[in-house]
Parts: sequence; structure tokens; C-alpha cells
Amino acid sequence: MKRLRLTTAQAIVRYLVAQRVRIDSTELPLFAGVFAIFGHGNVAGLGEALQAERNRLPTWRAHNEQAMAHAAIAFAKASRRRRLIACTTSIGPGATNMVTAAALAHVNRLPVLLLPGDTFANRDPDPVLQQVEHFGDPTITANDCFRPVSRYWDRIVRPEQLLASLPQALSVLTDPADCGPVTLALPQDVQAEAGEFPAAFFEPHLHEPVRLGPDAQQLRAAAALITGAQKPLIVAGGGVLYSEANEALAAFATARAIPVCETQAGKGALPWDHPCNVGAVGVTGTGAANALAAEADLIIAIGTRLADFTTGSGRLLPRAGCRLLSLNVCRHDLVKRGATALQADARRGLEELASALSPARSKGAWLAAAQARIQEWNAARDAAVAARNGHTPSDAEVLDVANRVVGTRGTVVCAAGGLPGELHKLWRADGPDAYHVEYGYSCMGYEIAGGLGVKMAQPARDIVVLVGDGSYLMMNSEIATSIALGLKLTIVLLDNRGFGCINRLQQACGGDAFNNLLDDASPRVDFVAHARALGAIAEKADNLAALEPALRRALAADRTAVVVIETDPAHSTAAGGAWWNVPVAEISASERVQRAFADYRGHVDDSPDAT
Repeated sequence: MKRLRLTTAQAIVRYLVAQRVRIDSTELPLFAGVFAIFGHGNVAGLGEALQAERNRLPTWRAHNEQAMAHAAIAFAKASRRRRLIACTTSIGPGATNMVTAAALAHVNRLPVLLLPGDTFANRDPDPVLQQVEHFGDPTITANDCFRPVSRYWDRIVRPEQLLASLPQALSVLTDPADCGPVTLALPQDVQAEAGEFPAAFFEPHLHEPVRLGPDAQQLRAAAALITGAQKPLIVAGGGVLYSEANEALAAFATARAIPVCETQAGKGALPWDHPCNVGAVGVTGTGAANALAAEADLIIAIGTRLADFTTGSGRLLPRAGCRLLSLNVCRHDLVKRGATALQADARRGLEELASALSPARSKGAWLAAAQARIQEWNAARDAAVAARNGHTPSDAEVLDVANRVVGTRGTVVCAAGGLPGELHKLWRADGPDAYHVEYGYSCMGYEIAGGLGVKMAQPARDIVVLVGDGSYLMMNSEIATSIALGLKLTIVLLDNRGFGCINRLQQACGGDAFNNLLDDASPRVDFVAHARALGAIAEKADNLAALEPALRRALAADRTAVVVIETDPAHSTAAGGAWWNVPVAEISASERVQRAFADYRGHVDDSPDAT
């Protein structure tokens, strides 16, 4: 057997290069590249190996470790989890900066390979620079922080361990059910240590989508539920997009006359104006979808993890007297809220369900009622985004301008604060590539870095990032990275002087405005000057009328462009949303808090029968 003598780092890089994927009959590298911020924990090991293979595995330098991991995760999401980016850092702060991103990937079921440097396996120079010493257990390092937020975690202390660990890592990264972040902690001495590896280990390996089919007994039970339902409602989650089940969903819903609502991750599964699409569901849902959810006798949840925003904290989905059928490839998500399980890939599951059901019925009163409700909602939506002349623009007014200007070539990217809620119910997505909002972890700082990752995956689309001033101040460094890489973003920065969303929640819970909005003593940040300092084109729109021409100039610019507009921190869209469980102080001297607590108890005591 032919064997190759390589360092651990060289073996890792060569193995990554060997991984291939087939997408629409085209074979591509599974790993598009590696984001790297080098330090003493990885520059001499992985840095040397990456430099040698830079023509086959590109290396990109970012400006913040959390941000580059966010970009890698967004790339994977925009690639429907078919392609990946790896990230490497030094030990210590470089590594722990990625923990937040790992948690985001874990929550959202998105693949990313994290390769943080680690302390010396031989412990000869301990403690080294940046080493976190555990006084009772010398095997613990900062990289143990990744354990609870990784789907697969290992520390490579011998070169030959790669022969077992790398295939396991790839199996998790490419598995539709277990998909998520993988962390391989790499001690810096082991990275540089040589070992012998079978040459066959580095032969090209082609990954193709695995589509799990449903069990026959589960399929019969699911078909019986659907056949017996008079008012079924489909909830389309992110699994519909990852499975590329859009067409299968449209065919199934149309043939069976079933309305379809969308989670944040599933938005765009059907075009906004599809006859079966009733829009967003849940806390940030449309009045149409939530009213239908309250009447439905069967909820068909497809590819969703049924988080609290989707279910209205369990008070909306499923309600008493309503059954729940869950079509999901992931066992963990299948059994939530007493669901009848149909474990399968979303596309294959829908196709086999369609075959198992009796001939399609004609359009019935249930879908007709749904379409009447969505027309009512469309009118409410238009009223919510209409310009309030004489007022500082609201988030809704700004996103409507962006929605109209961007058109069918654009992808909106957002993550945290009040904007995702407004986008979920108000943004009109014309397809699966039009909407990219991270709301599983609701991570401030994801927006610009995420936009960079989406642009890398979909370079032909106009990537429009909507970001509040709070998130912008948390993480804006990847503006410089986008310019360095020639990846143009259009960023709309909504400045409401603080954390407007959480300030509204604070007041809704009976509190006074406290510690969320910036007071008059706080400095006015010149966001235009700041963006220009990072290399972007930037301008301020003084009002809503000025926003549209400014946004058109930004879209036409030859590099990343930022448009700043001041917005109202108090105004949000009232229509549509379901209740959200946010506990209120049981004891307080404030009468407002007391009233809020009484209202809260009223919701809590209205417990659903089906939980």
C-alpha cells in the first residue's frame, strides 16, 4: 500500500481538497475555501499547509473570527447545505470568538468546519501564550467551550487519529439529519508533526444528496390523517429549502387545496403571490396565517423545528382539537408537541405522500377562505408600509422601499432586533433565494458577515443587508473584507439610536424605557464617515423620499455601498402576530408591571390541551 508522509495540517488540507460534490450534474469542490485568521497556534501548521494548496483550496483573510464563521455558515445556508467553508484560528481568543457562531450553526442545523488551534499536546512549554489553564484538569482548554455547540467534536493529539476523525466529521457535515457544526481542535505541535497516511485516504470522494424515504407504516398513518382532515394547514420550514422541495410542495399544496404558511427559515418556499401561500406564521406572522392556524384541524409541519416564534409559544400550534403531523428528516424534531411522525427527506416525503393519497380533490371552501384572508392581509400589509408623512420612517416603511427597489434579482439578509419580525410578515419573497434571515439564534452581528457569505454562494444576485445601528456597531469589520474580496454588498443601516426592539418589549412588559435607547449625552455616530473609512461608498438618506434614489445608487455602485437612514424606535407593525411567552415580574411596585403580569398570567393559564 502506497503511503504518504505528511504533517497533520497537510493531511487535513489534502483531505479537504479531495472532497467533491455533485450539484445539478456539475461536480464541484465540497469546500469552497477556508477563512483563516492566523496566529501562533495555527500559522506554522495549518498556515503552511494552506499556502501550499492555495490554488486548489483558496484561503481568505477576514477581520473577526466570529464574523468569518458567520460568513461560512451563511454560505452553507445559501448553498442549501451542499457546499461548505472551513474556518481556522489561533488558540485562545481567536478560538473562543467562534463559539457564538458555532452555537448559531447548531441551532440552525447548518454545517461549518471549525479548526481552532490548541495548546501543546506534549505540554512541554505549558502554559503557552493565550492558554486557559484548568487547575484541576490539564486536558481542558478553551476549545472545550465548543463541545456543547458542536454536533461532532474531537481533539487531534496524534496524526493517525485523522484516519478515523475526518470521515466522521464529513459524515456529520453532509448528513441531512445530523447536519451542524464540527470542531476539530488542533494542538499546535501536532499540526506540525508528521505521520504516514495511506495514499488512498486522499483520493477524490464524491458526496451526493441522501434522500431518506418514509417508512411504509408511518406513510399510511400520515396519509390517513391528511385524508380525514377538513381544514389542513402546511407549515413550511427551512427543511423544504434544504431539500429543494419547493416544486414538490407547490404541486402537493395545489393538488390538495391546502394553504401553506412559512417559518422564518422557510420563507420563500412558495412565491409570496402563490395561490396557496398565506404568509408568515406565529409571533411574527400574518393575520391570515395565524387565523387559519386557529381554525385548522391538522397542521402539517414540514422541515421545521417548531420553535416558540413559530408555535406562538405553544398556544397557536397546535391548538386543542388540532392534530400535528411532522414531516422531518431529523428525529429530534419529529417528536415535538405530540406530533405524528413521518421521518423522511422533505421532497421525497411529499412525493411519496402524494402517491399514497387518493386522487386530488378540487379547490374547496377551505382554500377559498384562506385566499380571502390573504387578500385582507395584503391590504393590512400595504397600510403598514405606507409612508407616514411628517414622521420619522418606521422599519416597515424602509423595508418596503428596499423590497420594491431590489426586485427579483435581490436577496435580503438580516438577523436580529425588530427587523426580522417586520421582514417575516411584510417582505414579499418571490422565491427561495430572495430571503435570508437568521432567526434561530437571533444573533446580532450576523448581518454583514452573513451577507458576505450569501454573496460568495450567489455572486450573481444583489445582496441587500438590512441592519440596525446596534448590530452594525457590534460587528461591521467584514465591510472591509467584502471590498478586499471584491464581493459587493448593499447595506441599509437603520439608525434608531439604540436597541429599539428590546425597548418596545421592555415597555410591553410594563417597564419604563431603561438602558436600551441612547440618551442625548451619547455621541452621534457618523455612520457614513465610518463606512467610508472601511472603504465603502456611503451616503445618508435624510428622509423616506430620499431613500429610493440613494438605494438605486448603492445598487449600481462598483463596490460595497452603505445607505444610512434614521428610523423611529417606537413604531412597529401591530397586525398579525401571535402571543410570545416573555415572563413578567410577579412582584413589582410599578402598577404598569402589575397590569402586565395580570395579562401575562391570563395567557399562561390559557394552556392548550395538545402539548
